[in-house]
Amino acid sequence: MSFKSNSILFFVFAFSILSLAQNATEKAQPIFKDGEAQIVEAFNNPKKYIRHDLWVETEFDTDGDGKPDRMHVDVTRPEQTETEGLKLPVVYESSPYFAGVAADAPGTMWNVEHELGGIGEERFHPEVTRRGKRPIISNSQIRTWVPRGYIVVHSSSPGTGLSDGAPTIGGKNESLAPKAVIDWLCGRAKGYKERDGNEEVKAFWSTGKVGMTGTSYNGTIPLAAATTGVKGLEAIIPIAPNTSYYHYYRSNGLVRSPGGYLGEDIDVLYDFVHSGDEDKRAYNNKTVRDTEMMNGMDRQTGDLNEFWSSRDYLNQMDNMEAALLMSHGFNDWNVMPEHSYRIYKAAKEKGLSTQVYYHQNGHGGPPPMSMMNRWFTKYLHGIDNGVEKEENKAYIVREYDDRQKPTAYKDYPNPEAKDVTFYPFLAGALDPIKPKSIASDTFSDNVEFSGSDLAKAKKSNNRLLYVTSTLNEDLHISGVAKVSITLASSKSAANLSVWMISLPWQEGKDVKITDNIITRGWADPKNHKSLTDEEDLVPGQFYTVNFELQPDDQIIKAGQQIGFMIFSSDKEYTLHPKAGTELTIQLNKTSLTLPVVGGERAFNKSTSPIAFGKKK
Repeated sequence: MSFKSNSILFFVFAFSILSLAQNATEKAQPIFKDGEAQIVEAFNNPKKYIRHDLWVETEFDTDGDGKPDRMHVDVTRPEQTETEGLKLPVVYESSPYFAGVAADAPGTMWNVEHELGGIGEERFHPEVTRRGKRPIISNSQIRTWVPRGYIVVHSSSPGTGLSDGAPTIGGKNESLAPKAVIDWLCGRAKGYKERDGNEEVKAFWSTGKVGMTGTSYNGTIPLAAATTGVKGLEAIIPIAPNTSYYHYYRSNGLVRSPGGYLGEDIDVLYDFVHSGDEDKRAYNNKTVRDTEMMNGMDRQTGDLNEFWSSRDYLNQMDNMEAALLMSHGFNDWNVMPEHSYRIYKAAKEKGLSTQVYYHQNGHGGPPPMSMMNRWFTKYLHGIDNGVEKEENKAYIVREYDDRQKPTAYKDYPNPEAKDVTFYPFLAGALDPIKPKSIASDTFSDNVEFSGSDLAKAKKSNNRLLYVTSTLNEDLHISGVAKVSITLASSKSAANLSVWMISLPWQEGKDVKITDNIITRGWADPKNHKSLTDEEDLVPGQFYTVNFELQPDDQIIKAGQQIGFMIFSSDKEYTLHPKAGTELTIQLNKTSLTLPVVGGERAFNKSTSPIAFGKKK
């Protein structure tokens, strides 16, 4: 072999050694492709994650011990944040549920079997047994975000787990607690190694860019934090958040339970999550549950007051700056879709960067991973992926489509939706032409029959049902339906419930009740003038009640009819008074207004000539 050949081999060998040395010393960094953070192999070994916990000091004291409450926080981060000086943004989730909740026990809910205006029997107060071991509070979000170049942080909300304080269920401390954690992540608040210790912990690995997400109560807390205007909270992705506890436990003045939790009220939820220090529970119970809540929640009238207004995040959005990607299900009858819509609408009006994702299922359901990834990549890593400039602001999963493949729209409600007002007729028809004659229809309240029983019944004295003619083309509804009902009651109080349904009613193995329900709503006729001051009804006197149904975006298929059902007590949602209250509806002063894509022209095109049949 020649000297020249030997030189080449030596050069190749030396170059290879040098390359290996460079690779060995090259620091791990987040990787981005198509505007999204990618999984980095160096961050994808959970055995090498650094996990630790600490307590962040807040600016409030809600458990009466004279010291600022401290929030229990855990951290999960790649080892490179310790060994290579790497700083990364944070995905943060906070919850009252991480340390466990109260077990089911008889009598924990309020008894709903009583007349309107009453409270019912005293309920049972369960105790929560705290679970969990330090330093881990939760494992949520870790597998999703740490491999993509984020640090994941969790905290237990006040009065839960190893966090000080008291749960207030929407009180000010539940906004200030996550604010304190974000302040600590940004170097503005103090963290300590122990709950009562003085050894400080610094978030030296944080870039000071924080995003929050979570579902249900865990989705409420990101919004609560954002309303404080805390610097460093760049983006939030709330999933099915409860944005107003009044809207969760009341509806237009009516005491109304969330779906699946008949008899629950704000004090029930307090007991459910109160997993904090056992020595502090008696004080918390006395000051928060038995005083503030019992004096403020007003189960007798269901009226809106300062207690409820202070637990409505719509009233606290002036300082909010975080970008908002909202997610909700149109058939979520627990935390109903109005919760997200009202905040999304207000955020748009404020000029914040916003997008909304809706699906057709029930409670929960995050946006597709790609949407969330692009959102956090833009606002936490600062990658200019154009997400804030996208023309389409609404992504809606169409009926029976894959939830990962939503249809893009310019906005929600659909900008092409226009209000079409329908009127009921004695013959049982529902028509856009207003009746000229004065007519009334009467039904009797009987909570023994569920809403679905009444909807399926061919005849019933316990509801009124008015239907359009059969659709010969699909009809797209997008937005908020409104009702105006003029009624008289035989008693001084009555429940009022409205369902919009798709008929004929479908049943079968693969059919859910929500396949038949377009939307629904509830109201207290005693609050016809004001949500803050109700007045007894004068039997026989007519009153006009105006209210909105839950937001929806649905395509009603050809072959179906739209039904407008009016009844009184809703077995799964309202109080259960004795049967017999009669309600009379003045038809020429009653209407249903639907947001129809394409307006009245689209409706007329989708229907055959009106045929007035027998009342159903």
